[in-house]
Amino acid sequence: MVNVLERPPVRELSETPSAGRRGAARLTLPTLLTLTAIVTIVPFAAMVLVAFAPPSGRTFPDALNPANFTLDNFAKVLSSSDIPRWTVNSLLYSLISVVFVLLFAAMAGYAFAKKKFPGREIMFWAFLATLMVPFQATLIPSYILVARLDWVDSYWGLIVPTLANSQAVFLMRQFILQLPDELFEAAEIDGAPEWRIFTTIVLPLVRPVLATLGIFVFLWHWNDFLWPLVIGQSGEMQTLTVGLATLQTQAVPINHVMAGATITVVPSLLVFGLLQRYLTDSIAMSGLKA
Repeated sequence: MVNVLERPPVRELSETPSAGRRGAARLTLPTLLTLTAIVTIVPFAAMVLVAFAPPSGRTFPDALNPANFTLDNFAKVLSSSDIPRWTVNSLLYSLISVVFVLLFAAMAGYAFAKKKFPGREIMFWAFLATLMVPFQATLIPSYILVARLDWVDSYWGLIVPTLANSQAVFLMRQFILQLPDELFEAAEIDGAPEWRIFTTIVLPLVRPVLATLGIFVFLWHWNDFLWPLVIGQSGEMQTLTVGLATLQTQAVPINHVMAGATITVVPSLLVFGLLQRYLTDSIAMSGLKA
C-alpha cells in the first residue's frame, strides 16, 4: 500500500532547468545591454577624442593621451567658420518650433479628446493618416508653396511649414483622453471660458508629456538636415547640420570638423539633462495608467 503522506523529494531550485535558463537570461541581458552601450558610445567617444587631439596626434593611441589634448581645434573652427551664425540659426529653428509645436499639439489634442463637434473622428483620422506620407513626398509641394510666399532663404520658410506635427497631436490626444471628464464638466458648470480651462487645467496636467515631446521635437529640429538644406540657400541661413556638411567639402582638417560636431552635440545633451526628470515621470505615469 502506498503511503499517501510520504512527500516526494524536493529538487533544489538550482538543479531545475527553468532556474538555469532564468540565470542565463539574467546574465545575458546585462551583457547585451553593456555591449550595446559600448557600440553606441564608441563613435561619440572617438569624435570627442579627435576633436581635442592636435593635428599630429589624431590617430590612436596618440589621441588617447590626455597630455596631447588641446582646445586649438575649437578656437580655429569658431574663428574660421560661420559656426556661431549656424548655431544661432539652429537654436532659433529648434526653440521656436518647440514652443509652437507643443502649443498647437496641446490645443488640437484637447479638442480631439474632450470636445464634441461634427466630423471630429473623421478629421482626426485624416490628420493621423498624414503620418503614412513620407516627408520626401511632400518636399517639392512644400518648397513650391514656400517659394510662392517668397519665404525661401528666410526664417518664415524654415520654421512655419514644420509646425503642424501629427505625431505630437496624436500623443497629446491620447494623454488628455486619460484625464477625468469630471474636471472639465466642473469647470464648465462654474462658467470658466475655454481658454481658462485650457491654461489652468489642461496645460498643468499634461506638463510631463509636454516635456517629453519637447525633448523629441527639439532633437528632430536640431538634427534636421533636408529641409534646412533646401530652404537655407545662403550661408547666413544655414543651420549647424548643413554648415558642418559644407566643411567636409572645403578640405577642412578632420580635427576641426570633429570639434564642430562636438559643439553640435552640447545643446542636445543640455536639453536632455534639464528635462530628463519629466521624461521619467511621463514614462512612470504611462506605466501606472496602463
